Amino acid sequence: MLTSGSGPGKLPPMTDVTTDAAATRLRRSPLHERHTAAGAKFAPFGGWEMPLEYAGGGVLREHTAVRTGVGVFDVSHLGKARVAGPGAAEFVNACLSNDLGRIGPGRAQYTLACDDATGGVVDDIIAYLHADDHVFLIPNAANTAEVVRRLRAAAPPSVTVTDEHEAYAVLAVQGPRSGELLAALGLPTAHEYMSFSAATLDGAAGPVELTVCRTGYTGELGFELVVPAEHAVTVWDALFAAGAAYGLLPCGLAARDTLRTEMGYPLHGQDLSLDITPVQARSGWAVGWDKPAFWGRDALRAEKAAGPRRTLRGLEAVDRAIPRPGMTVHVDDAAVGTVTSGTFSPTRKQGIALALLDTAANLADGDLVEVDIRGRRAQMRVTRPPFVTPSVK
Repeated sequence: MLTSGSGPGKLPPMTDVTTDAAATRLRRSPLHERHTAAGAKFAPFGGWEMPLEYAGGGVLREHTAVRTGVGVFDVSHLGKARVAGPGAAEFVNACLSNDLGRIGPGRAQYTLACDDATGGVVDDIIAYLHADDHVFLIPNAANTAEVVRRLRAAAPPSVTVTDEHEAYAVLAVQGPRSGELLAALGLPTAHEYMSFSAATLDGAAGPVELTVCRTGYTGELGFELVVPAEHAVTVWDALFAAGAAYGLLPCGLAARDTLRTEMGYPLHGQDLSLDITPVQARSGWAVGWDKPAFWGRDALRAEKAAGPRRTLRGLEAVDRAIPRPGMTVHVDDAAVGTVTSGTFSPTRKQGIALALLDTAANLADGDLVEVDIRGRRAQMRVTRPPFVTPSVK
C-alpha cells in the first residue's frame, strides 16, 4: 500500500489505490520484469501493480532528476480508448467538457467527463484529435471502464468506442533534458506543447512505430510515448541505453505525486471527483462554456452563475508540518475546509497542499489558516498554485 506517514517523500493514500484483498487480480505492465530488475517497490494502484519508487535513492532522488535532468515513468496503467467513425470528433465534443473545435488534428486537449445531472467529474482525460473521424482518449486507470460505458451508451450507430486499455504502454519521459534524450534516439521533439507526432524508433529487433506526445504531469519539459504493448520493452531498453549520458532515472508513482502536487495539478478521486465539480476545482478553463452541449452543461452553468460553495486553493506550511488528504482546515474555532492532496515538497522543503475551502470564509491569498494534523494545529498560508516554477516551460 502507498505509505501515509508524515516524513518527507512519503505519499498520502490515493483514491485509486487498490485494496490488498484485490491484489491477486492486479494487472501488470508489460515492463514489470524491467521494474523488478531495477529494484522497484510496487504498489497496487487503479487495479494495476505499478512501481512506487526504485532502489538507490527513492522519491527524493527521482523527483530531483525530473526537476533538473530527466526521468522516465511507466504509466501504462492509464486507460486508452478509441472513438472512431463518421462524426467521432463531433460526438466526443458533445460529451466531454472542453471544446475540440479549439484545436486541429495532431493536437491534444485536457478535458473532463462530467456527470450530466450533477456536473461532478467522472474523470479527467487527455483527448488526442487525429481526424474528424478519429479521437484517441487517455483516461485514468480506475475510470476507463466507466468512461467507455458512458460514451458507448451515448454513441450514434456510426461511431464505435473501443477499450484498448492493455493494447498500449505509455512511457512519460520528463525533465529539462528529455528532448535531448529523445533526439538522441532519432525521435521528434520540436512539436509544440499538447501536440503529437507519429514516429519510428530503430529498435534492436527492427523498427517500432509509436506516437510521441508533448504532454506530461510534472510541469517540466516532457513527452509521453504511446507504444504498442508488445514493443514496450524495446523502447524502455533503448531509452536507458541512451539515457546514461543524461542521468536518466526510472521514476515511480511517489515522485509523480510530489511533482504534480508542486504544480497544483489535480488527481482524480482527490481534487476532482463526482462530488467535486470543475467550478469548485477551478478547472473551468477546461470547459467550453459556449458549446451547445456537453455532459453536465446545465448544472455547471448554474453553479458558475451562482458561485461555488467551495473552491480548490493552495496551502503552504508555515510550521514544520506535512498536510495529508482528509485533514480539516480551521480559522480560529471554525472548520472552513478539507485538504484534498498534501505532501512534502522536495523542491520547497516544506509541506504543501491543495484544499477545498468554503467560499463563505472569504479567504484571500496570504491569509493564515490552521490544519488539524492528528490533533495538533499547524499554521499554513493560503496561496495560489503552482508552488514551484518549472526550469523549462
